Amino acid sequence: MRSDMLSPYLDRPGPSGPLRLFCFPHAGGGPAMYRRWHRALSPQVSVWPVQLPRRDAHVGEEPFSDLESLVAELETGLAQFLTVPHAFFGHSMGALVAYRLACRRRASGNPLPQALVLSAYSAPHLPPPLPPVDDLDDATLIGFLRATGGLPDELLDWPAWLDRWLPTVRNDLCLCTNFRDPGDSALTCPTYVLGADADPLVGERDLRAWSRHTTRLREVRMVAGDHFYLDNGPEQFFRVLRPMLRPHAEAAGHQRHGA
Repeated sequence: MRSDMLSPYLDRPGPSGPLRLFCFPHAGGGPAMYRRWHRALSPQVSVWPVQLPRRDAHVGEEPFSDLESLVAELETGLAQFLTVPHAFFGHSMGALVAYRLACRRRASGNPLPQALVLSAYSAPHLPPPLPPVDDLDDATLIGFLRATGGLPDELLDWPAWLDRWLPTVRNDLCLCTNFRDPGDSALTCPTYVLGADADPLVGERDLRAWSRHTTRLREVRMVAGDHFYLDNGPEQFFRVLRPMLRPHAEAAGHQRHGA
């Protein structure tokens, strides 16, 4: 763990703000993808990038065999940081992780996030938006990742990096494809769902199906782009995200000051 990290489950958070936004990465992704968000969302929102356990900084540990075990470890590891007003954001696999963490915390009697923002992932009662990868060889898996925008061509020139990264992304995808929705009752926190109009994996109908899992679906917003629209059009994305989070950050500020 780096000396500037509060926890093995977190990257260094952004400047302090009334609302903490815990950000969960996509399959094979890490907290670095959220570092650019610090300046974009400050000062109302403090961005807390999540490091999923047993990967990158956790070399040598056995990978998880099921998603619920991963979420259970996050529940314990993040608990001390979730005692102030907070929201969850998750992209692709991260959306499923964020949703399941909210469900687990509710079951444990903990407060729900002020807002839940889910990006580029089908509602969990639907078939997973990802193909089974257990039997794919590395070349076929690489082809799939390139086709969906999850592997930039320039990284193909780094075979040693690919050798280290492919087992992580393969295991993450297996966690998603093997997950089965337990049928929990709908969450009661405000929920926002985001997707892209040219995403080859997740369509608008898949996103609207999240209405089964929340009693407070505030918005389903489609933007231009593919599955990794966050990277391809960040300013477009922030123009959508800021208004979603603003009322929750303002409410958190009032709460902090006893108003």
